[in-house]
Amino acid sequence: MTSPVTTQWIEIGPGFGGYLALPPAGRGPGLVLFQEIFGVNAHIRAVAEQYALDGFVVLAPDVFWRQAPKVELGYEGADRQRGISIMQSMVAAETQADIGSAVAALRARPETAGARLGAFGYCLGGRLAYLAAATTALDAAVPFYGGGIHTQLDRAPAVRCPIQFHYAGHDDNIPPAAVESVRQAFAGKAAEVHVYPEAHHGFNCWARSTYHAPSAALAHGRAAAFLAAALF
Repeated sequence: MTSPVTTQWIEIGPGFGGYLALPPAGRGPGLVLFQEIFGVNAHIRAVAEQYALDGFVVLAPDVFWRQAPKVELGYEGADRQRGISIMQSMVAAETQADIGSAVAALRARPETAGARLGAFGYCLGGRLAYLAAATTALDAAVPFYGGGIHTQLDRAPAVRCPIQFHYAGHDDNIPPAAVESVRQAFAGKAAEVHVYPEAHHGFNCWARSTYHAPSAALAHGRAAAFLAAALF
């Protein structure tokens, strides 16, 4: 059976591409999906298609295009170390420019004409979705276990769209105190903070050893409902 979701790689800028997934209707609200350190790999492409089935036009920009275009990495060993190395080589100003370019590219697509836009992402991508919410005109954002958000809470006042955070109850890189600091920084704003007590970092990814199906299903349902309310 042919999938009702259509996909293609598109050009965001010279040398900068992204994976576009269109919903069955062919148009709808836009979502920029920011990758983990493992590239726009099979998991990220599948997530793009998952949210396209929910009715969104999803663009997953290749944020490693400057260092390793279209790289696809596994989750352990040398691949993981390479992903960390690539992430550490990213230049903040360039990354911020790429965030803006990706949002602008999705907004300019005919499939999103007149529609609202949001952003979401996982780990590194969660932080980039947060930065997108703070620096571009988005209508919603959903960071999943965004590493480093708690170190950039000075940007919280700039986030004016509804935002929904998802965290694992067991995360060596994002301890409970860090989650609590995010909660406090967004108190009184249009924000939700969800913690999954049985989950570990990366719980959404079915290709990882830390995949936790109950938490992933609950998080997807919450995110889809939140984004639908904000964007449709």
